[in-house]
Amino acid sequence: MLGPSHHHPATFLHGSLRPKPNNPNLSPSFPSFSLPSPSLLSRKPLLSSSFLAFDSSNQSIDPSLEEFESQIDSSHLPRRQNARSTSLLLRHFQSQPEQTKYDPVLDDEEQEEELQRKRIVDEVSLTTRRVPRFPGSIDFPKAEQIEPPPDFRRLVGTDDRVLKRALEVRRGVAAEILKDALQAGRLSIRYSANLVSKMLDFVDRVVIEAAAMKGVAEFSHLSFNARAKSYIQCSGVVPLVKWLKHNSMTYPQIGKVICMCSGDLSPVRRLCEWLKSIHVKGKYLGVVLVKAGPIFNRSLDMLDEIANYLERNEVRRDWLGFVVTRCPQVLALSMEELKCRVKFYLDMGMSENDFGTMVFDYPRVLGFYSLEDMNSKVQYLKEFGLSTEDVGRLLAFKPQLMGCSIEERWKPLVKYLYYLGVRRDGMRRMLMIKPMIFCVDLETTIAPKVRFLQDIGIKSEAIGGVLVKFPPILTYSLYKKIRPVVIFLMTKAGVTQKDIGKVIALDPQLVGCHIIQKLDINVKYFLSLGIRLQSLGVMIADFPMLLRYNLDVLRPKYKYLRRIMVRPLQDLIEFPRFFSYSLDGRIVPRHKILVEHRINFKLRYMLAGSDEEFNRRVQAAIEKRKRFESAGTYAELPDSDSTDVAPVAS
Repeated sequence: MLGPSHHHPATFLHGSLRPKPNNPNLSPSFPSFSLPSPSLLSRKPLLSSSFLAFDSSNQSIDPSLEEFESQIDSSHLPRRQNARSTSLLLRHFQSQPEQTKYDPVLDDEEQEEELQRKRIVDEVSLTTRRVPRFPGSIDFPKAEQIEPPPDFRRLVGTDDRVLKRALEVRRGVAAEILKDALQAGRLSIRYSANLVSKMLDFVDRVVIEAAAMKGVAEFSHLSFNARAKSYIQCSGVVPLVKWLKHNSMTYPQIGKVICMCSGDLSPVRRLCEWLKSIHVKGKYLGVVLVKAGPIFNRSLDMLDEIANYLERNEVRRDWLGFVVTRCPQVLALSMEELKCRVKFYLDMGMSENDFGTMVFDYPRVLGFYSLEDMNSKVQYLKEFGLSTEDVGRLLAFKPQLMGCSIEERWKPLVKYLYYLGVRRDGMRRMLMIKPMIFCVDLETTIAPKVRFLQDIGIKSEAIGGVLVKFPPILTYSLYKKIRPVVIFLMTKAGVTQKDIGKVIALDPQLVGCHIIQKLDINVKYFLSLGIRLQSLGVMIADFPMLLRYNLDVLRPKYKYLRRIMVRPLQDLIEFPRFFSYSLDGRIVPRHKILVEHRINFKLRYMLAGSDEEFNRRVQAAIEKRKRFESAGTYAELPDSDSTDVAPVAS
């Protein structure tokens, strides 16, 4: 082992040992020397082959070092800490040429340059590779845009990537110039940025036109920014934006309209003025221009021809604005196609007046659907047993049928109704009475009402009859109309829970009656006659139509029953259908016949049946009375005191 004077390993780094020139301990035989250049004093160990080596087996000192120590005079280099390392360094310096003398000033400068070089290298290693810049660029490229994914580098060559990046920069410049122009036109920063984001196609057009202007001698000397700004000013986009905004168009609509124009923006203003002439409101101008399709290249004469043709077919001039607003696609039709569509409806027996009202009610029947789709729907409606004229009247009454899908709406509904027991005749009746049933959703509108009818006690086999008898029940609101009527009948009209299903099944039209204006008034009237609530519930269960009559019909019949016929109130409770018969046509004539023949029938036998049946009953009662009178006996009395005895009825 080495002695305590050899604590440090025999490895020298740059600047670890620098002898002082004026050190008196150094021998004169050793002239002043300089350290090697920094290139030699690298981070690697210097003179690794001459360093002190230790043997792990015997821990002896290298013989070469002992030989070197013997050549050094101990008087010139006194023994001290790190003496052997110092002597080894001195021997190395002696073997170097004279030009590698130590220069402290030069060494400090080289150290500073090396540190600066390392610092720059570290900073560059932390940053991303710089992307080529182009004239007109406005911002430093983002990191995620600089380093594309490996797949992009493989699929797109370096030249294509550079060109795409250049195009993106030009688009950004054009967008900023357009934004500045809009702000100069007194648009706020927020609205101008939003509008530019909706006008990307116009921005591309600015880039293309500005690039094309480079070949024009007048603009060849200008920069891209100047050419783009010149094109934006010449296009008139800023005044057009302000004018469209003044006409209640939104910024997204303005952006779409400007992008739909091929190049010239002047047709936009002319088209807006024409739409105003046919009564299109300002807030719907944007909707019409965006949804109408390719109409910017159509002349105003063609549009006037379409409007005049519709006006000749009973679509009034003041209706055209509403029609075009609801179906802007009408303006994109050619005259041949428009005439073919109008003829399609008129050939079904539809009059021109009905055609005009149909187009006003549902403008999409004219220009939204294809002729093949309309033909298929008409043929499907004919499968219910309807004639061509019936379909024409049906479409004139409910043109929304043309907007329903056969596969998604009609076929599932037909299968559901067939499951409930409704056959083709019943479906035809439902279609003719309430065609809206074929326009509503099955799962959310029809099925919940059917389940409610089953829950209140109507049998499943009777549901179909209820729907056929009163189809509008499927279009009423369950929670605003049907349920409140059922609750009123059970709480205010005395109908029991057991009979409520029977009442609705016998007369589903009760569901369509207004509670306050009809049902409640009739209930209060019957209660005012002295009929108890429980008895009224029984009367309604026997004859539910009782609550649907007007009071003007009920009062005269009740007065005739009580004052002329002199019948008790119980007869009315037992036969509430008395109010269903005509007073002058049946009640009064038959009552006179009974009085004339001195016969009395119950109300059920007096009013029910035809006139022949009633005459047979009357004749039978007369013969029975005659037999009774002929079979009567008279008690004999004394001659002086004889009196008449009335016959005794058997």
